[in-house]
Amino acid sequence: MSYRKRTAALASAAALAGSVVWMAAPVARAEVVDVDYQCKTPIGDKSAVSPIDIKGVKSGSGYRITMSWQKGVSSSPVELGKGAMTPSATIALGGADSGTLSVTGPANDAAVPANTPIRINDLSGTYRPKKSGEVTFTAGVLTIKALGTTTTCTPTNDPGPSLTLDVTAASGGGTTGSARGSGSGSGTGAGLPQTGPEDSAVALGTLGGTVLLAGAAGALWLTRRHQGARAGR
Repeated sequence: MSYRKRTAALASAAALAGSVVWMAAPVARAEVVDVDYQCKTPIGDKSAVSPIDIKGVKSGSGYRITMSWQKGVSSSPVELGKGAMTPSATIALGGADSGTLSVTGPANDAAVPANTPIRINDLSGTYRPKKSGEVTFTAGVLTIKALGTTTTCTPTNDPGPSLTLDVTAASGGGTTGSARGSGSGSGTGAGLPQTGPEDSAVALGTLGGTVLLAGAAGALWLTRRHQGARAGR
């Protein structure tokens, strides 16, 4: 094979390997899901539908999971002063893992007028997978504590997952105390895949760069071999 043909073949192989790296990069799929909450309050039952968004960002040896409400749920017959309401919730794990992840957040930073839908601040928790594969995150029970009372809101429409993460669990990995069920326990995880377009680009750049360096080394070897052959003639 001529020098030019060998160089072209190496370039094609590098480009093909780069496309394979892109296809193999870890993925995260998220979508906003409408959740029909039925709430048990001190003054009776109430209902509300709120779009729920769940996001996952790699944080240390795990993922920081954040749950967001786009509409308020339930209400109070009296005004709730600043800091009077504390929310928490559970997220159901599915797919390669199971159990629940507890997420918490700050108290309300502004007063909530009487008979007004209560807007929930973002709730967060840390998830460390024990099993590899696709894990789904679905809105679970919301709990609101205010003025010495507790309101519990449960999804009734069997909502679908708001987030799917393709994760890899390292040996000895586990979930933090914020998770319960078969995925609960203590321990640390490492080597988890990064998610999101930016992280995928980093993975592609690192592995793709290795492929291109290997191709360049091969081309350099061919060039030296080609020059050596001409010198020996």
